[in-house]
This record gives sequence, C-alpha cells and structure tokens, in this order.
Amino acid sequence: MFLWFNSNPGPGMRTMIDLHRILVPTDFSKYSEIALTYAVAFAEKFGAELQLLHVVQDLAVFIPDAVTATPPVAPPVETLTAAARAALDQLVQRSSLKGIPHGAEVREGTPFYEIIQFAKENDIDLIVMGTHGHSGLAHMLLGSVTEKVVRKAPCPVLTVRHPEHEFVHP
Repeated sequence: MFLWFNSNPGPGMRTMIDLHRILVPTDFSKYSEIALTYAVAFAEKFGAELQLLHVVQDLAVFIPDAVTATPPVAPPVETLTAAARAALDQLVQRSSLKGIPHGAEVREGTPFYEIIQFAKENDIDLIVMGTHGHSGLAHMLLGSVTEKVVRKAPCPVLTVRHPEHEFVHP
C-alpha cells in the first residue's frame, strides 16, 4: 500500500510513501509500548515488516567504580543481555503481531549508535520510538537517545509522546 500526500513540492505534485521495514527501538517503558502500538498500525496498513530492537548499555560506562577490584555494583552485561532478551520475547508475545512479519534483536552498545547502525544494516524505512524512556543520570550526562536518533538516522523517525494524545481508532 502506498500513502500519497501533498507536501507542496509543486503545483499538483504528490509524494509517495512506501514502507517495507519499520524499526521500533524499545527500552520497555510505557512510551516505547505506545510507539509499538503506532508501529503495528503502520505495519498493518502498509504490509510492512516490523523489527524490535533493545540495546543493552554496559553500566560500567556510567559507574566507573563498577570495574574496580571491589565486588561489582552493576550486574555483568551478559546478565543484562539475557534479561533483555527475555523481556523482548515477552513484549512480542503480549503485542498483537499476528500476521505481521517481525523480528526482535538485542544488541550491546550505545543505544543511539546501535539504533542507527541497525537501521542502516537492515534498510529500515521508518523508525518509530517514544520521546521519553527510562532515564536518569545517563540522560542528564548524554542527552536524549531519541533526539540523537532523530538527528542522525538514515530514514524518517516518528516520535510518539504523551499517551493522552494518541490517535483514536474508529
């Protein structure tokens, strides 16, 4: 299915949107789940494939003391990755993805960088993500993952904000 809209490129001209692959980065927050709802609707409308991605960041980057000789403050990244994989599998099962081709992947690294790399490697046509997520000290130090993805992504990015402003299905 194609979506036509008049983006005012010239008199009577229209632009065509054709989505084949949609990426939904998730941090398992309520904003990510709302973004997934939007992505599912787009995937159904366009017959697109949906890819879910969670990026595990090594907490030692933010807690340098975690890598000293004392007992670790943060769990090993392998433990975080296994937990993320299980949570992603549960998210896929809870979501209404029946009939939608989909995949789910967990990567280790810097979230905005891994999201952009995934989009490039998989020829993603649209990224759908929440404007907020689990933040805290990392957000204050490094800025918003969503903001960095919007600025550097190789494709359009749809950001989804407050749940009270959701579209209503007829």
